[in-house]
Amino acid sequence: MWLFLAFLLVPLIEIALFIQVGGLIGLWPTLAIVVLTAFAGTALVRSQGSQALHDIRARFDRMQDPTDGLAHGAMILFSGALLLTPGFFTDAIGFALLIPAVRRRIMAEVRRRITVHETVHHRGHHGGHGQAQGDVIDGDYVVAPDPGAGDRPSGWRRD
Repeated sequence: MWLFLAFLLVPLIEIALFIQVGGLIGLWPTLAIVVLTAFAGTALVRSQGSQALHDIRARFDRMQDPTDGLAHGAMILFSGALLLTPGFFTDAIGFALLIPAVRRRIMAEVRRRITVHETVHHRGHHGGHGQAQGDVIDGDYVVAPDPGAGDRPSGWRRD
């Protein structure tokens, strides 16, 4: 239901804003603002996106949880899509998503509403009974030909 309302209301809001702004400042200045916000938004998305990507890589290198960087990157990507969509309402939301404090607030709200359960399995971890689980035994082997087999298949594989 929410998605339907968004697809219905966002274009209506954009049309109303285009009519109001266009009536106030004229057609060409209105179109110029839309084009300029697309260029400015693209530059900001590019710089913040590369910064988020750098943060994600650094977290991977330090073996830390990259969730925050991935979430920031997703919101930056979404803001880029909004900024490339013509309109004042979508531009306002897109520019708001480029503000790190706004992204942190959104993430705090999402974390408040979602419960995350984590399961970690460690190989080679010793169980409670003193037995080692997942031990690796190193060994060598040699495949010796069967002297009675000749050239016929062994029956263990299909030739």
